[in-house]
Amino acid sequence: MEVEIKNLTRVSFSLLASLIYCHFISSRIPKGKIRLVSLLPVFYLFITLPICFASLFPKAITSLFISWLANFKLALFAFDHGPLSSDQSNSLLQFISKTLLPVKIKQNEKHPSSQPPQNSPKLPLNLPAKVLLFTVLVGVNDYKSSFHEKWILGLYCCMVYLLVDIIFGIFNATVHAILRMELEPPSNEPYLSTSLQDFWGRRWNLMVTNLLRHTVYKPVRSSLGSLLGQWAPLPAVVASFLVSGLMHELLFYHVTRASPSWEVTLFFVLQGACLVVELAVKRWFGGRWQLHWAIAGPLTVGFVVMTAMWLFFPPLIRSGADERAIDECKMFLNLVKGEGLKWIGKLI
Repeated sequence: MEVEIKNLTRVSFSLLASLIYCHFISSRIPKGKIRLVSLLPVFYLFITLPICFASLFPKAITSLFISWLANFKLALFAFDHGPLSSDQSNSLLQFISKTLLPVKIKQNEKHPSSQPPQNSPKLPLNLPAKVLLFTVLVGVNDYKSSFHEKWILGLYCCMVYLLVDIIFGIFNATVHAILRMELEPPSNEPYLSTSLQDFWGRRWNLMVTNLLRHTVYKPVRSSLGSLLGQWAPLPAVVASFLVSGLMHELLFYHVTRASPSWEVTLFFVLQGACLVVELAVKRWFGGRWQLHWAIAGPLTVGFVVMTAMWLFFPPLIRSGADERAIDECKMFLNLVKGEGLKWIGKLI
């Protein structure tokens, strides 16, 4: 624990120094390629920071928040786009918060594709309910030797969703409490998705979706627009999923330190290819034919879960990362439980 605290201190100072440089020096460089070049050392540093940690969760969180999301925000910043652009009038504290934390400020007018269908069902889970359910599922893992492998992988799917939403939700709540910013939710009930477009574009991990939209989808669509016309969005979708797959490979490497197997990249490319087929079919029928949500929902979620069992989880299971993650969750929950009991004892 002491070693990890020292590692966290070193990483924190590196991040602070890097973002002070970005805010006060890179921001004064003309936007475009020259500013992008000035940020290259920061990009490299942010990619290497996760290996400073020994524990799995600090590696995973640093890889996702810093190596991926922060670098993508800074890439947009190089061209004066995104949450760090000059028209946002960011103070140093706001610049650091927006760069490092997985939050998106709520806009008056959201991107149209971020809205789920109005006739879809609602089954909201608030943050405390997700924490409670995740705690229960961590306990269920003690008995997984009694379950079939497919049930265990299904359990992992639920735990990944809950854990990602809990982590993003905690940061959302913290930033809202400190900076009083109105923030968009990290996800929007992805278990109620009625299509792949609905799942990946409107419901699951909206912070990542928004960044991929601005850093990959829009530039690719714009560059191919004159060549492909109305079909330009389709290769842009595949490109977005390909980049997402490669960034997940980097995250998996940080966590497992194993050579990439490219299974997770294949998972995301497959999702992108199937989404392209779905969009083409919708365009062919002109939106006149649509499955009822009671049928489309299970088909959509089932497809994502089954392909995740096939391609997403095997690299983590082979490396033992799943077991290490569960062990670290148990250690953290036991720590919280112990400290909570001490606090209650003092009150009594």
